[in-house]
Amino acid sequence: MIAYLEGRLAETWDDACLLVTESGVGYEVGLPTHLCANLPDRGRPVTFYICHVVREDAQELYGFASFEERQTFRTLLSISKVGARTALAILSLYRPDDLRRVAAEEDVAALTRVPGIGKKTAQHILLELKDKLKAADLPSIPSAARPPAVFRDAVDGLMNLGYPEEECAALVRELLREQPDLDVSEVLRAALRTLGKGRM
Repeated sequence: MIAYLEGRLAETWDDACLLVTESGVGYEVGLPTHLCANLPDRGRPVTFYICHVVREDAQELYGFASFEERQTFRTLLSISKVGARTALAILSLYRPDDLRRVAAEEDVAALTRVPGIGKKTAQHILLELKDKLKAADLPSIPSAARPPAVFRDAVDGLMNLGYPEEECAALVRELLREQPDLDVSEVLRAALRTLGKGRM
């Protein structure tokens, strides 16, 4: 099984890319949308942790920026009725730490934000997911303090203003760690003040 790839970026399209290794072999790799949006220019080096999905009619490679994200993808695949495309859609919207919180809080509404997932499917996924993702790995923030959507919505809002995702994510995490009761608009205002000062 292929678990890791490094090479240069040859092409990108929709939610996938073509990675060419030093030996000249090219691999089509499906990616979460946040990773797709932050790929370097063609010809630049790229590395991915890979989940190799084998089906009766195809073999598919899915790439992730971190080993944790790869393992979360594998966990999602272990849930009945969750295929690779659904798992990828979930991780396109939620990072592993956000998804652990969604599972711990049984946040059906958060999961129904994923395209193609309705209320019944979300309930089914959460029923299995909360036992498979370790709630003990969550940061020490009270469960009632905020929904994971605050983090994701705030990051998306900053990205829509042209700020890089990694910078936005780091800043929003810091703000919510310091003040976990902030809502999206309050996080955005605080983040813009910080970015305006050039602190990050």
